[in-house]
Amino acid sequence: MHHIFSGGISLRRICHASTMIDLTMHEEQLAHAIARAQERNILIPTFEEQKHPEKIDPRITEKLRQVGLWDVNSLNLFRITWKNEPVKQGGGFGGVNFIEFPSSLTGVPARIIALVGKWFPTGAHKVGASFGCLAPRLVTGQFDPTTQKAVWPSTGNYCRGGAYNSQLLGCDSIAILPKGMSRERFEWLSTVAGEVISTPGTESNVKEIFDKCWELRNTRDNIMIFNQFEEFGNHLWHYDVTGHAMEEVLRQAMGAKDRYAGVTVTTGSAGTIGCGDYLKKVFPTSKIAAGEALQCPTLLNNGFGAHRIEGIGDKHVPWIHNVKNTDLVIAIDDRDTMALIRLFNEPVGQEYLKTRGVPVELIEKLSLVGISGTANLLQAIKFAKYYELTSRDIVLTVLTDSMELYGSRLEELTAEFGAYTMIDAAVDYHQHLQGVSTDYMLELTYNERKRVHHLKYYTWVEQQGRDMEELNAQWYDDDYWEGIHGQVGAIDRQIRKFNERTGLL
Repeated sequence: MHHIFSGGISLRRICHASTMIDLTMHEEQLAHAIARAQERNILIPTFEEQKHPEKIDPRITEKLRQVGLWDVNSLNLFRITWKNEPVKQGGGFGGVNFIEFPSSLTGVPARIIALVGKWFPTGAHKVGASFGCLAPRLVTGQFDPTTQKAVWPSTGNYCRGGAYNSQLLGCDSIAILPKGMSRERFEWLSTVAGEVISTPGTESNVKEIFDKCWELRNTRDNIMIFNQFEEFGNHLWHYDVTGHAMEEVLRQAMGAKDRYAGVTVTTGSAGTIGCGDYLKKVFPTSKIAAGEALQCPTLLNNGFGAHRIEGIGDKHVPWIHNVKNTDLVIAIDDRDTMALIRLFNEPVGQEYLKTRGVPVELIEKLSLVGISGTANLLQAIKFAKYYELTSRDIVLTVLTDSMELYGSRLEELTAEFGAYTMIDAAVDYHQHLQGVSTDYMLELTYNERKRVHHLKYYTWVEQQGRDMEELNAQWYDDDYWEGIHGQVGAIDRQIRKFNERTGLL
């Protein structure tokens, strides 16, 4: 049977589209990378070690006891895992860090469990995504840390993670992010990145970031751009490392009669949502929900706008988003997220939560929920209400970072609205948390998924020069995503060879 798809591309041609992370070897540049690693005593962790840090050489684990979690020390590459001991200095490894939110907070009977990103180096899980992009190019010699600068375009945490990993590997970096991001991001980046470039706008202004990348390509030599929105290492790291971490949490938390319903995450670069692809293979009936800001409802209805949920870029569909595997779109009002960070973190808000029966031990952990984490929690609540989930059902989500990165936002809210009162807390709890409804949600039919997928054309083919044949392959070729997922073993083998050639093992 002969099928004709978008742009008149036949199935026979689609199957020849590139679907893999490039692992072509560049021996001359690889020799430079190995020499740099030798000079600085750098070993690279495998994906396997990031999933199972108990497999890390005990000598490395012992040395880490003298290293702070945010220290610019190459040993912290081995702390790119969900399983760090939750301490700032000298921690080892344990189980996956997660929080379960009780019904007294969420207002739904379903069990909502969130992985905690604060205990990564840099305080955010995006350091893992940036590693997933950098490591394959480093260990194949495609990226030469002795002559090239690594460019990290981002709406926040990814460029922080990329600049940090660049420092650990001894290479120069350029961080690009919108000027409207939180003060804390810029202050810390200025101490780590070789250069920080702020672009116009805030969260939704991703095109301006892409435009800056094109400017750098045309005006500077010896740079390599690691664009999180199109780098499949981002997707693969979350598919493999975050996906396995979530599976471990489920195995630990699920009783004999419990059911895993699905995962809900804001799409951002669409890296984290890759964990849902892995979980669907293990739990085929589970669902994947993609979240975005109501003020910029691109997935929901092709909309646009500006919003305050830091860390999620908008006005386009990332190249690495497996849209065909996404079941639900959930739009979150940024007014809800900003109200809840006050409720969760202001002392008066915490006191009010106690009167509503929220356990003190959970209240003490609410600072682990950053702004996008708050949006993810709200998504999970809406997901549970939409599907009428019961106490037997489990919904997973992610706390990408913590309020450690947003103290200035609380100060700004106080300046705008005044001191936080018990009345404010009561309103926020009942209106912005308990009162969250199932509005602005869309369960994706086949044609709705295809509509969202087609939005990639305007950003990636027209603006960024990607191949339309590959765009069609993402939708029609069943082997496209599986080919990427199957590369973990090959990448790990190259990492091991790289480490062996340094002579540091």
